[in-house]
Amino acid sequence: MSRWLTTALPKCRITGVKPAKAMTIRLSAEQAEELETVASIDGQPISEVIRAAISEHIEGRKRTPDFQDGLRQRIERAQHMLGDPKVR
Repeated sequence: MSRWLTTALPKCRITGVKPAKAMTIRLSAEQAEELETVASIDGQPISEVIRAAISEHIEGRKRTPDFQDGLRQRIERAQHMLGDPKVR
């Protein structure tokens, strides 16, 4: 079924999408083994399990007041550097 869907989809050019960025992480042997086990049991590639965990972490952090305050401060500093007259 997956092969049929792949071959049946029309080829199109997607614009405005950032290319994937490869990253390297170092894990302890125990973390690596546990990650491999989770991915294997879930029937998913390790990279997908990692992406899901990162997305969950980011979404959780975005909702915390300290992160939101830090983000506002960073935006204000950037606006100040750009000479935005609305920033004092």
